[in-house]
Amino acid sequence: MTRAPRTRRRPLRPAAGVALVVGGVFGGVLVGCGDDDAAQPETEVVSVSESATFEYVIPVGAGEALDAGTPLEILPAELEVSVGDTIRIENQDDRGHTVGPFFVGANETLTQRFSTPGEFEGVCTVHPSGQLVLVVNA
Repeated sequence: MTRAPRTRRRPLRPAAGVALVVGGVFGGVLVGCGDDDAAQPETEVVSVSESATFEYVIPVGAGEALDAGTPLEILPAELEVSVGDTIRIENQDDRGHTVGPFFVGANETLTQRFSTPGEFEGVCTVHPSGQLVLVVNA
């Protein structure tokens, strides 16, 4: 599989205790980002049956639309959340997508609760800018 080049202001780094939830099953490791002196927010796994503060759906055909040059704006380029808020990203597409610090595989659902304040920055394949800044406030 070919991956698009990653561009970001700060390198992505693994975040302790962070996991990907796929249909309620642990599937992989997520990453947070930042430099050594930046506050690193943490997330925790949430059951897919719980309600989410922010919900986004990557539709079937998103990858094909991107290949055809159609810009997608599924999430905002900057998302401000609070500790305790939950994000759910359902990827209905037949390919995986990078959404800031998260990778959501084809036909997978990611559900995470933000447990500490800080900032994530990274590539977003489903936004025209190609990036996502996620600020977690206390």
